[in-house]
Amino acid sequence: MYKTILVTLDGTPTDRAIIEHVKALAKLAHSRVVLLHVADGWAARTYGHDAVSREISEDTAYLEKVRKEFQSAGISAEAELAFGEPVHQIVQWVKKKGCDLVAMSTHGHRLLGDIFLGATATRVQHSISVPVLLLRAK
Repeated sequence: MYKTILVTLDGTPTDRAIIEHVKALAKLAHSRVVLLHVADGWAARTYGHDAVSREISEDTAYLEKVRKEFQSAGISAEAELAFGEPVHQIVQWVKKKGCDLVAMSTHGHRLLGDIFLGATATRVQHSISVPVLLLRAK
């Protein structure tokens, strides 16, 4: 059913909820997992793949750590780092590479929080045609 699951990560503790949930789902469905983080700091937005910064180094190390965690659980996993505005990059990834499910943690903001902090999950959900699993972090 879910041959490829795209898991978007923002590098915060809210990621744990979706990581643990997708581990179980991927095992049941024998899915391949792609972990995607979008670096959106100044260097990432300005220089894209040519960016060199502490943020990029930390993001790369984080993705590799989570990838190894999935692989240790017997789940095929890849990690990709994108650069720029998160919603745009996630939507572009889905449209170009395709997947059967997008899995995201949400911060659980309400109306004002979403207005001021952004609602990445909501904007992604309304921009793609594949199913989206949203899991509110505790």
